[in-house]
Amino acid sequence: MEKDNFSKTKYMTVKTANKDENFIERADEFLKKKFYKEAATNYLNAILIAREDAKSYFGLAMCYKNTKNYAKAIKYLDKATQIDDNYFEAYYELGICHLLEGIPCGAIKNFVRAIQVNPDSTEAILQLGIAHESCEEYDMALMVYQKLIENSPEFLKAYEHKSALLMKMERYKEACLVLHELIKRNPSDKNAFAGIGVCFDKLGRRSEAQRYYRKFLQNNPLSTQAQFIKSRFEKLKSLIVSKDKKFNIV
Repeated sequence: MEKDNFSKTKYMTVKTANKDENFIERADEFLKKKFYKEAATNYLNAILIAREDAKSYFGLAMCYKNTKNYAKAIKYLDKATQIDDNYFEAYYELGICHLLEGIPCGAIKNFVRAIQVNPDSTEAILQLGIAHESCEEYDMALMVYQKLIENSPEFLKAYEHKSALLMKMERYKEACLVLHELIKRNPSDKNAFAGIGVCFDKLGRRSEAQRYYRKFLQNNPLSTQAQFIKSRFEKLKSLIVSKDKKFNIV
């Protein structure tokens, strides 16, 4: 039997005469302050008074999501969408909770529905790509990321996810092109330099890899990646020197 994070026994004696009390407003304030138990209390009170209020179920679901009880969150988000079939936020959060619960393929239909309700949501489209990627449907994920790039060229996360997936698939030339486009859009993206360096490194183009590793280290010396990049940079440097000496022997 699934254990509930919040005790419900004390909510069952709510007086329906208190209808003038704005439980939802109070719950929303508690939720903003991250007082999740207090927020849940007020959302449950609101539900006892008005059982068909989608916002109360949505708010209660957010309490469970933030306490990492994703199964409960999914239950109440489902209820919210049953009440309001066009509740974008509920479908979006359903997708997120499915991902967090480790059910990425179950997330896809909810992100699709969220996009149907709000076709302009770049975040929902991005999450759809991530869900496909998590299901190892890589071609579908790439299609989603590419469509997002075409429709919203300034949405940099799409370039980041597409290039990362291409690198995962060992399609380094294509990843390099995407990362170069990302740098054009955002010259201050230091991680893109490291990514291009890795791509050239994997392609055996050591001089180009060194050049981009150097750019990364110059601009991002305190990064968590810096030690690895520096180590690889020095390794490439020694390999290039050794190669030059070998071919300069008279």
